[in-house]
Amino acid sequence: MASRQPQPVERRSFLLGNPTRSLIPMGMATLLPDAAQRVRHLEAMIFEGFGRWGYREIIPPTFEYLDVLSTGLPAETLEKCYKFADWTTGRILVLRPDVTAQIARIVAMGMAGQGLPLRLSYRTTVFRYEPEHAGREREVFQLGVELIGVDQASMDAEILTLLVESLKTLGVSDFKVSLGHVGFYQGLLAKSGMSPQGQKQAEIAAAHKDIPNLERILKWEKVPSTLSKAILEAPGRYGREEVLEWGRRVAGRDLRLVKPIERLTQVYRLLEGTGIQEHLLLDLGEFRGFDYYDGIVFDVFSGKVGCELGGGGRYNHLIGRFGRELPSTGFALDIDRVFHALDHVSSEQILSSSSVLLMSPHVRYGEAFKAAQYLRSKGLTVLQETLSSPASSQNRVARKRAMEASVGWLVLLGHPRTKSQAFVAIRMGAKGNPQRTLRLEELPGLIQKETHASD
Repeated sequence: MASRQPQPVERRSFLLGNPTRSLIPMGMATLLPDAAQRVRHLEAMIFEGFGRWGYREIIPPTFEYLDVLSTGLPAETLEKCYKFADWTTGRILVLRPDVTAQIARIVAMGMAGQGLPLRLSYRTTVFRYEPEHAGREREVFQLGVELIGVDQASMDAEILTLLVESLKTLGVSDFKVSLGHVGFYQGLLAKSGMSPQGQKQAEIAAAHKDIPNLERILKWEKVPSTLSKAILEAPGRYGREEVLEWGRRVAGRDLRLVKPIERLTQVYRLLEGTGIQEHLLLDLGEFRGFDYYDGIVFDVFSGKVGCELGGGGRYNHLIGRFGRELPSTGFALDIDRVFHALDHVSSEQILSSSSVLLMSPHVRYGEAFKAAQYLRSKGLTVLQETLSSPASSQNRVARKRAMEASVGWLVLLGHPRTKSQAFVAIRMGAKGNPQRTLRLEELPGLIQKETHASD
């Protein structure tokens, strides 16, 4: 990491002189101001898009009772939870390990009576234990959506289209969505007569494209060679139309295989109409890392990041574990990984070109404060600082400070060559940094006009 260009999100730091002792717990995040500003900027862009599609934000609790939430969590996720005792009741609490299970509980226990479908969005952090050598974070910043209450191909297509459009809006161009249906491969394994344990092991091997291990499992389970061939080929069947054709041939008249292929075909046809098929790859060996998915599933990958940026899929029976059955689908994005997949994010893209550094001598601090408040009331971002340098060098010092602060404008009150009530406005980054002398009331109009003209 140190040999590469600086990354936007600092993940780890160490005590000076003692590199073996971590300053913060391993896998936990520290976002410094520049990184935090960029993260909030990305969140705002994504959430603006979610809102335009009708998704309303929900804020789940940071921890829950383990015995309640465990109903919706896979065994492997339960093993990675951070657990502790509630001082009041003595019951075991768990730090949020998965948002989808939380929302399933919330909907089943408090929102199931509302009009369907429900469109919910969230931005939060999940916590899961990962070994230090795993290369994964234990604290993950996630943004996502859930579409609850309708089991239709059009709803699957909406979620996938929203995912692709969200990434494109952020400026991520190099990505593919691996799209499949867990029912197809599970149908193949069920047809083979394998034991439940063998089926689970085969699913894991297929998800990791570990064909040698998959071969060993099939031999141990004594699966007939005719079925073994399809089971071994499916994880390598990814592409577009040809994948569906192969799936139909293998399915024959077996409804356990026909139904998943028909649903996958329906969704793919709908997505062709949205124009996002260039980002899609059909994958009949696609699995998600949670056992509650039971339909269309997908992961999104970028050539710039060595792991998935996010993913999701359909979970028609998860909410039923907490009460009322409600078919649902959704996705989540890892905001840190999305960051690393961006083509380019600079301070200039994040900071407003209309931001202002207002500087004055100490003796005029009160006047400068009132001026700063006036500019803020007009929608401008204003940093207020004082000048203590001699009058002869104030202009040079102020310009240097404005460059360090990365603001669009430098405004001086009490400039030695102007009237006492006049302000000097200097547009940073403009050729020659021209300066103008104005009254306070003229500043917002000038700044906004020139900022919009440059945009």
